Amino acid sequence: MDTLQRILFVVPVLLFSVIAHEYAHGYAALKQGDTTAQELGRLTWNPLKHIDPFLTILMPLMMGFASDWRIMLGGAKPVPVNPANYRNIKRGDIIVSLAGVTVNFLLAIACTILIAVFGAVSTMVPFAGKSVGIVQVMLEIGVTINLVLIAFNLIPIPPLDGSHVVKYLLPPSWSNRYQAISRYGFVVLILLLYFGNGFLQWWMTPAMLLNDALLASVTRFLDPSVALWYQ
Repeated sequence: MDTLQRILFVVPVLLFSVIAHEYAHGYAALKQGDTTAQELGRLTWNPLKHIDPFLTILMPLMMGFASDWRIMLGGAKPVPVNPANYRNIKRGDIIVSLAGVTVNFLLAIACTILIAVFGAVSTMVPFAGKSVGIVQVMLEIGVTINLVLIAFNLIPIPPLDGSHVVKYLLPPSWSNRYQAISRYGFVVLILLLYFGNGFLQWWMTPAMLLNDALLASVTRFLDPSVALWYQ
């Protein structure tokens, strides 16, 4: 796809996926006894409540321009939570931290199923083919984006979600030093994106293998017009 097509297809899917990720954190925190996100109006699907001017817009654009759109990093505004309010701090922290990637996994499965559903629609309503093709392209992108979000968020670099599990596996003194990395977390991630290509390819391999398997399972349901968007 050219750059404009990529933006039109990717941005809505990516925005929905990261909002769902953050909403899941807030909802899980509420279920664990913390009402912070709810009280601050962040337990909502309104995208305006989740957009951070720098994190969601400026940073990915600057990195995209600087790398000819090969490297981008961004996200939704993190949902505020207060672990001190959890009924069980350790269990609550792990549940809330993994809630986002769990929802991303469910979205990847849902997108796969919907590709097949819309494929069935296109066979029953032939004149809907091109519209179905557009939807299926966005759903394919949805599978990939959500699996990439899972793998990326599980990288054990504070403050990413994976670090909230790893810190409980370390001795207390190591855990404190490990969590202190969070103040430099974004710098570490940016350096990793630019110079850690080998590690990222290795880390993302399971997600990409699952991505290929899910998309291959519904290839026969794709409308022929899907191929036109990848030329």
